[in-house]
Amino acid sequence: MTNSLPLPIAIGDLQGCLDPLKRLLDLVPANAPLWFCGDLVNRGPQSLETLRFVKSLGERAVTVLGNHDLHVLAVAYGIRPAHADDTLDVILDAPDRDELINWLRHRPLAHYAHGHLLVHAGVLPQWTLEQTLSLAAEVEGGLRGDHVREFLATMYGNEPARWDDALVGADRHRVVINALTRLRFCDANGTMDFKTKEGVGSAPVGFMPWFDVPGRRTRGTPIVCGHWSTLGLVLRPDLLALDTGCVWGGCLTGVALGPDRRQWQVRCPQAAVVKHR
Repeated sequence: MTNSLPLPIAIGDLQGCLDPLKRLLDLVPANAPLWFCGDLVNRGPQSLETLRFVKSLGERAVTVLGNHDLHVLAVAYGIRPAHADDTLDVILDAPDRDELINWLRHRPLAHYAHGHLLVHAGVLPQWTLEQTLSLAAEVEGGLRGDHVREFLATMYGNEPARWDDALVGADRHRVVINALTRLRFCDANGTMDFKTKEGVGSAPVGFMPWFDVPGRRTRGTPIVCGHWSTLGLVLRPDLLALDTGCVWGGCLTGVALGPDRRQWQVRCPQAAVVKHR
């Protein structure tokens, strides 16, 4: 009989909280592949150590880029100033800064394996699984290319707020980045709202959580995501939402992608007190 690895364990947003991650990993199978939902860094006390640790896991770990990961890239390349509540200076001043930043910009925005799609925030209702992966690859090409600084310079902004197949250039990439790393609510036509950050009950009139849009074309594919700490843990046949607010004093959650969806959680001390974008 051949030995096979267990199915991956998906883990919610770390945001620079390495100690809870190590406690969680003490509980899970030692050889299990790990899927991280993005936002490895920022707001927590161990952003540098967390980045180094996840990088050191090598092929055992897959992590997609979150909005905080993109933020550290933008700061590192001089595109954006740091926020007052950032905890990124330790990364930017580290002797291995360039190696870490280069590793981070080569992470994917979407990953599909074992019948599950991993993204940081969400997927627009118009997109199929194949289109999501193709659009993510377009952005990944810009982040990994020789002109990454110029690419990052066009990344920020809330417009266009809706996908159109005719979009090109920076507008096209901005919609993809915003959907995959910032999306919470959208309307039935896929127009995104970026103002509301609270739970499901706070949806603006005419808007709904992206995963509840009728006719969403990825509904048949279980999607693993983080980003939405006020949503909390949601496990449905088509959704594993895993940001349980580790940096805000909640829990760090891991869920196996097998049919039983075995869960592990560890309590986390509150490390951040002011919420920023």
